[in-house]
Amino acid sequence: MTKKAKPRTTRQTFTAPPRRTSSPRRPARRWWQNGNLMLTVTLVVAAVITVGAFLVLDDTGSEAEPVTSATDPRLVREDSHRLDVAADGKVTLVEFLDFECESCGAAYPSVERIRKEYTGKITYVVRYFPLPNHTNAQNAAQAAEAAAKQDKFEAMYTKLFDTQKDWGEARTSHAATFEGFAEQLGLDMTRYRADVTAQATVERVNRDKADGTDLGVQGTPTFFLNGKRLQVSPTYTNLKKAVDDALTAGS
Repeated sequence: MTKKAKPRTTRQTFTAPPRRTSSPRRPARRWWQNGNLMLTVTLVVAAVITVGAFLVLDDTGSEAEPVTSATDPRLVREDSHRLDVAADGKVTLVEFLDFECESCGAAYPSVERIRKEYTGKITYVVRYFPLPNHTNAQNAAQAAEAAAKQDKFEAMYTKLFDTQKDWGEARTSHAATFEGFAEQLGLDMTRYRADVTAQATVERVNRDKADGTDLGVQGTPTFFLNGKRLQVSPTYTNLKKAVDDALTAGS
């Protein structure tokens, strides 16, 4: 009698369930990586800058502390162009300008109105301050200076501002345009052509700009009233108030 073989059993192995791992922790975000916070900070900074700019151009008629004395030669030199002269010499308004500057062009009507209303009461002086980012600023200043050598400074000054929109902000030279203005003003053209490019003319313009730089001028138009740099936008109302205050103080 044969023995029945015992049934073979298979050995089962235990397989552990996959081990759960926690998801990796995200690194903490720094404050500058927070989009909402950065937007808030940006808006706050922009607001501060805006308020600061508003205060600088506040229309209250306030002035900065005296930058220099009214008799400082860097403000007015013997050969500076005086378009109006007050007999008593108590109030002097000096403008450092760039004939191509749009802000100077915008201030021009207000300045002319002030000049007309205060004829004989204030001295108004023009100083050159051509800005390097204006292609024709130096050309225009030299054209005005060449005209001045034939006693036509004011006529060229007026012509340049009246036509500024026609030639301003160009990327090419408008020296020929200014020569055309000289012809229209009846200048001796042989003399004009010699004077407009003369080294003495260039140096005269550059000396004005150097004086302005020494006085802290950084842009145009910049006005000085009796040695004080005006810290208000050059609207008619602001200029009138500043002039009236100076006249009252000097009376």
